[in-house]
Amino acid sequence: MPPDIEAIAEQVFVALADPSRRSILATLASGGPATATDLAERLPITRQAIAKHLALLTDAGLVTPEQGERRRVRYRLRSAPMQVAQQFLAALARDWDGPLSALKDHLEGPS
Repeated sequence: MPPDIEAIAEQVFVALADPSRRSILATLASGGPATATDLAERLPITRQAIAKHLALLTDAGLVTPEQGERRRVRYRLRSAPMQVAQQFLAALARDWDGPLSALKDHLEGPS
């Protein structure tokens, strides 16, 4: 597996490890692009904490900031890093399937 795929997947997993960041992503997924202030109105998280979480989500590539009206920054979801993480997990599962199947066959033995 190329190291860049693993690095992207790692950033996604770190970002998803925090329940507040998952809530932010879910809110953006259901409500569309939003500012940190908009998100603070919808979630039980302070605007300052949301801003910090959005910075990490931006670094992971899961959201992208866009200049809005009156210099307000709106955040939009990006699916590409999530797709890379899914590919990483799929490759990992494929690597496990062969040995697990062999172990199952060995443990069940001849009938």
